[in-house]
This record gives sequence, structure tokens and C-alpha cells, in this order.
Amino acid sequence: MTISSYMERAGQRTEEADGLSVPWSRPSPKRKGVSARMISAVTILVVLAAWALSARLQLVSPVFLPSPAAVWHKFIVVVSDGFVDATLLQHAVASLGRVFAALVAALLVGVPVGLAIGISTVGRGIFDPLLEFLRPIPPLAYLPLVIIWFGIGEPSKILVITIAMLAPVALSTASGVRGVSQERSTPRVRSARPGARWSATSSCPARCPRS
Repeated sequence: MTISSYMERAGQRTEEADGLSVPWSRPSPKRKGVSARMISAVTILVVLAAWALSARLQLVSPVFLPSPAAVWHKFIVVVSDGFVDATLLQHAVASLGRVFAALVAALLVGVPVGLAIGISTVGRGIFDPLLEFLRPIPPLAYLPLVIIWFGIGEPSKILVITIAMLAPVALSTASGVRGVSQERSTPRVRSARPGARWSATSSCPARCPRS
């Protein structure tokens, strides 16, 4: 359909295309109101004010609810002097190292398990009940047994974090595999451009992140 002309009548614009008049109007401007960031900032200020007021009136014992100023002062002391013979940066690096090691272990175990659940009926029958048993139990519930079996060192800490990551990784992988249709997951041969070599490609949209 080719637009031939525009007409404006009584503040309303119409488009004439092949003898057909189509009303056209500009989108109404967005109303300016209070932004979400402003609401979030006010909420944080209200919470801090309520916290400071409760600590000042000693509605709760300072042992359980210290004032914001006391918490900030202690934070500065920990940053400058450290805690338990280590700086805050060293504690953060150690924690991130445990999380990264647990993530690698969860991926190495969870991705193959998820593929087996999504592709094979036998794999689903074997691993699905185990994951459904582990998933609702809090990871900290395994902590006493893990300490008894593996001690209180680094392996036990990494193992507890791995257990927490294992079920989500495996179930997400299985869900992605099931979401890929047989037609799209079948490799097909195509050429990228005329005269180029043929290449085999496979489309797996359910496993790829979407913006």
C-alpha cells in the first residue's frame, strides 16, 4: 500500500492510501511522575531512620541491633585492621575462590546430568528422583554430615556450596534441552555466502541467552 498524501482536519491527521483514509494520531507524551529510583532512595532513607531511631530508643538490645553509626565504625575497623589475622580483602578473595571452585564442580557434574535427563529416558529415571530429593533440602542441613565425613577444612566448605548449586544447574540444563525442538536441534548444512565452503550449523535457541 502506497501512501499518496497526508491531510490534517480539525487537529486530526489522516493518511490517504489507494482511496482509503486511515486516521493517524501522535502518541500521547508520557506523564512525568516520581521515578522508581526516587522511591527506592526514599525507602532506604526511611529504613535507616527507623533503624537509627530504634537503636537510640533502645527498643532492642544493642547486642542484637546496634546503631548504624556503630556498624559503620566497626566496618572501618575491619577494613583497616582486619579480622582474625586477615584483611577484609583476603577474606573476600577466599570466599570468592570457594564459590568459583564450587561453580566449576557443579558445572562439571550438573551439565552432564542435565543432558542425560533431557535426552534420555533412562537418565531421567535415574537422576530426576535424586535431584528432586536434594532440591528442597537446605544446603546447610548437610553441613553436620559433611563436617563429620570430610572435616572442617576447605573441601567441606566447597562441597556444601556445590550441593547448593548442583540441582539448579542440572535442572536448568535439562529444561533447556527439552525446550529445543527436534527440527531446530537437527544440524543442517548451509553456505555462509556465495562461493564459500559449506558449513554445518545447529540451532539451539532454548540454550542461548535472550536479550
